[in-house]
Amino acid sequence: MLYGSKDVASCAYGEYWRQVRSLSVLHLLSNKRVQSYRRVREEETAKMMQSIQEKNSSVDLSELCSTITNDITCRVALGKRYSEEGGVFPELMLEFGELLGTFFIGDYIPWLNWLGKVNGFYSKAEKVAKHLDEFFEEVIEQHISGKRSDGHVGEESNDFVDILLSVQKSNAAGFSIDRTAIKGLLLDMFAAGTDTTYTVLEWAMTELLRHQTVMHKLQDEVRTVVGNKTHVTEEDLVNMNYLKAVIKETLRLHVPIPLLVPRKSMEDVKLNGYDIAAGTQVIINAWAIARDPSSWEQPLEFKPERFMNSSIDFKGLNFELIPFGSGRRGCPGVMFAIAVNELVLANLVYQFDWKLPDGVAGENLDMSEVVSFTCHRKYPLLAIATKYEKK
Repeated sequence: MLYGSKDVASCAYGEYWRQVRSLSVLHLLSNKRVQSYRRVREEETAKMMQSIQEKNSSVDLSELCSTITNDITCRVALGKRYSEEGGVFPELMLEFGELLGTFFIGDYIPWLNWLGKVNGFYSKAEKVAKHLDEFFEEVIEQHISGKRSDGHVGEESNDFVDILLSVQKSNAAGFSIDRTAIKGLLLDMFAAGTDTTYTVLEWAMTELLRHQTVMHKLQDEVRTVVGNKTHVTEEDLVNMNYLKAVIKETLRLHVPIPLLVPRKSMEDVKLNGYDIAAGTQVIINAWAIARDPSSWEQPLEFKPERFMNSSIDFKGLNFELIPFGSGRRGCPGVMFAIAVNELVLANLVYQFDWKLPDGVAGENLDMSEVVSFTCHRKYPLLAIATKYEKK
């Protein structure tokens, strides 16, 4: 499914990893690039708000948050939306995430590997890999032939596929990149970018609906900063400190990837009296770290205020909070994800007032989780939206 580990997340540390990571950051995830996608974020956010306003019944926030993150990622990476073409691609990514998050005993006890054939695990993985590969092949061919819709973004009107094909053709990166590597990099952008980003939005709205005091405090801040405008723009976000605290607290309490992407120790090391051999797989439990009572007061409570006078951030320098990992193998897409989360969440609470359907009290909201590659809600988040009328 991971193209022989030619993607950034799963390939071994070394020169190839440095080159493809640099390529991804430079052409898609750098601060400059992320800023150049502003128009896409604002257009897709406006589309989402319009969709909410047109609904007369309860809104499925889980579906809407999934759709907007998928559409933004598709437009900047592939050049157009794909959610309107039958929804096949989002469904594929959901299956992909579930397979990645499945515990497979053959990984840990190799002689039991045959169980993967008996229980259908291998056939499912092969089916998903085949469909994803067909999808990416079609996308690449459309770019080569020029048969695609508009939706270009960025300073040079090139999406990520255009850039990767250009690098392949000119060998501009100083190393060879074949079609398999291109598909692996595209897969990373979606596997790591779509599901994780929408999960944060989904849990943030879940917690706000459960904690109306926090919801009203956030709405007061957002509406004070925005004033009489019809919507929140990215300039407004700079002054929204409580919004940033809400997102940090959501990332703490609901780490999108509870067990970070596995690492491998590069050399023998002694840690707390234990001898850890080089080549040992290391699994970081970011979920447990973020709920550790020795680091956090009332760790199971949703309290954004804890971050209002705190220097702790999620960028990998404070080990109490590492939803994006840390060090060389930390997630390079932090700015991309946060830019989407801040703008969408601010507009959701600015343009609408929210409550749970059927008079359900916040404390009774079902918080069941499904763990796949990411940890998201087991049941869709349904809520009633009422258009905010300025006084």
